[in-house]
Amino acid sequence: MKGLYFVEPIVAIYAFASFMIYPLVQQYVYRRLWLEITNSSYPVSDNTSRCANTSSNQTSQQNEVQKAASIFSMYSDLFSMIPSLLVTLLLVAYSDQRGRKITIIMPLIGGLIYTLSFLAVSYFELNLYLLIAASFVSALFGGIGTMLGGCFSYVADLCEDGKQKTLRMAVVDMVIGLLAGVASISTGYFLRAAGFNWPFFTSAMFQVVNLLYAIFILEETKVIDRSETVACCRVLHKLVSGIYNLFAGGNRKTGWILVLMIVIFSTLSFSNTGGLSVITLYELNKPLCWSEILVGYGSAASLTVFLTSFVGVYVFSRCLSDMAIVFIGMLSVIIGLVMVAFAKTTVMMFLVRIPAMFAIMPFPILRSMMSKVVSKSEQGVLFACVAFTENLSTNVASTVFSSIYAATVAWCPGFVFLLGAGLCLFPMTLLGILRCFHPVDSETEGLFSDDETETSDDAPVA
Repeated sequence: MKGLYFVEPIVAIYAFASFMIYPLVQQYVYRRLWLEITNSSYPVSDNTSRCANTSSNQTSQQNEVQKAASIFSMYSDLFSMIPSLLVTLLLVAYSDQRGRKITIIMPLIGGLIYTLSFLAVSYFELNLYLLIAASFVSALFGGIGTMLGGCFSYVADLCEDGKQKTLRMAVVDMVIGLLAGVASISTGYFLRAAGFNWPFFTSAMFQVVNLLYAIFILEETKVIDRSETVACCRVLHKLVSGIYNLFAGGNRKTGWILVLMIVIFSTLSFSNTGGLSVITLYELNKPLCWSEILVGYGSAASLTVFLTSFVGVYVFSRCLSDMAIVFIGMLSVIIGLVMVAFAKTTVMMFLVRIPAMFAIMPFPILRSMMSKVVSKSEQGVLFACVAFTENLSTNVASTVFSSIYAATVAWCPGFVFLLGAGLCLFPMTLLGILRCFHPVDSETEGLFSDDETETSDDAPVA
């Protein structure tokens, strides 16, 4: 059977399966810790505010559970961070020689291991801290950064035109948001109707289907010489030399422009992800006290930002420069985080998504801008570096913001969101520096790659 050159179904199923369990992870940990700390069952209610009439003693216990849950999240992120970073850097860079599919298949295996571990802990009521070990093991196969790095490299292999590349990368981000939103809405009802076990099992089945598609149906975009055996030391040498050539091997100005764009990308990701990493705990806490149904709707509403951001990219790219679009997206992130910090009612928490509707726009635009700077043969190394810095920033952000939230939840639960908004000013300043010293425009593909406009023979012929 002839294979397909469509990576979007993999992204869609991965997003659906992952975001079916992501809201459940914090809720499951929260409920287990609630049981251990308070020695009472978790209060389940159809009301939107299940803790409206709590006593001061119950409020103190709730703050203790919040701290314990955020610290658990911090440890989980720490144990998965280092192996995930190393595997991401090695695999995505290695894909320039050995094909893109390995960067997609390995994280799918890791995700399946992680989901099955959650299912086992939930079903057999095993020790909660086994989940930290599961995070470490699954990270040895890479993570979402590895898979997305491979997917964006795959897309870059297929696209010749710069605008087509921008739109298709935006489509990948949009697909993540749409399917994750559908999964988030269904998760709350699924949890209430069937408990934790069935959502974990369903997610695992979707991931099995995804893995089969990636192995047997998805075609490779790179021509692989099966006779060549690449030793580990040679892989590392190629990785180091590839990164050196990417930043220092050609035009020096090109290297600095690329470094600046990667720093803008990673620092914006740090600020945005850090603020959003504790949003479920924030929604479970007073004064919102959301039920699992509202948490699902809140996650879905947040993920519609992916759709509105895609529409924004599609519309704005016809009349504005890439940098202007990135700037609008940064403003959207800042306003959204500030509003979350002061949202005290359910209605206000949902309205937060309106000013944040373009918050995802900077990421596909910046990826496309960076992809245009380098040659076809360097796409894997580029997206390995981007995925590495993105993984590093998001994992460090989750760890840092979880610890800050644990320290500030008692006196100012919204402090972490204000901190995230303030930190967004740094990448915004760097964007202004980039605009002043070199106006990178969406029309200038290949401008900084020393006139390397060669056509890759590895890409499939349409």
